[in-house]
Amino acid sequence: MNILDKITLDKRKEVALRKGLIPVSQLEQSILFERQTVSLSNNLRNSKSGIIAEHKRRSPSKSVINNTLNVQDVSKGYEDAGVCGMSVLTDGKYFGGSLDDLLTARASCNLPLLRKEFIIDEYQLLEAKAYGADVILLIAAILSRDEIKQFSEFAKSLNLDVLLEVHNEEELHKSVMPSLDMLGVNNRNLKTFEVSLNTSKSLSSIIPDDFVKVSESGISNIEAIKALQPYGYQGFLIGENFMKTDNPGASATQFIKILEG
Repeated sequence: MNILDKITLDKRKEVALRKGLIPVSQLEQSILFERQTVSLSNNLRNSKSGIIAEHKRRSPSKSVINNTLNVQDVSKGYEDAGVCGMSVLTDGKYFGGSLDDLLTARASCNLPLLRKEFIIDEYQLLEAKAYGADVILLIAAILSRDEIKQFSEFAKSLNLDVLLEVHNEEELHKSVMPSLDMLGVNNRNLKTFEVSLNTSKSLSSIIPDDFVKVSESGISNIEAIKALQPYGYQGFLIGENFMKTDNPGASATQFIKILEG
């Protein structure tokens, strides 16, 4: 079993538990459920930098990244820096995140928020909406084509943007459908944890132009972005680079200033 299989197995148990605790009707009554969402894909199309900055405390590949920062400061800092959107990890067991992090981020900024989660059930999309997300992530490696279709269409009915993540050509071919807004290429090999920007480069030509292309993982410097822009990438998810500093907002500000300079 690779790490993704382990996480998915645990996630199924966790979601079954959550469903028993909080009924759908309660999620639908959340104040945020009626909120007008903000489109991340539109922001990326109209941006020079395309940065999606992340709030992430730890990860299976890097263990602790930063446990000392509060979400409110990070969200405000990212918004002031001029990022296009913010990704919030809501997985507890492997990433130290929670839905409360999403709620706090929502209260602290007006950025489009991506619920970064291992989605295996429509219930999690209702949670995302109820806790203030604008975008959801679907991971092709853990979903069938039918599930991708079901979840992405359901997300669109909730006015949520959909970012679909692939790791290889096979996943890309099974995933392309009109109910997606963005196609993300994860440069990290989930079996070995090795990162290579060549993954994004090689898949770029087979991603249809209707979708905003996003590159994820291993983007830690300006050079990486400059190398990927000619391949049509408009979005760049930066997870650890800002979070491993004492002030993610300030480091994002500096990064974007140089990138756009």
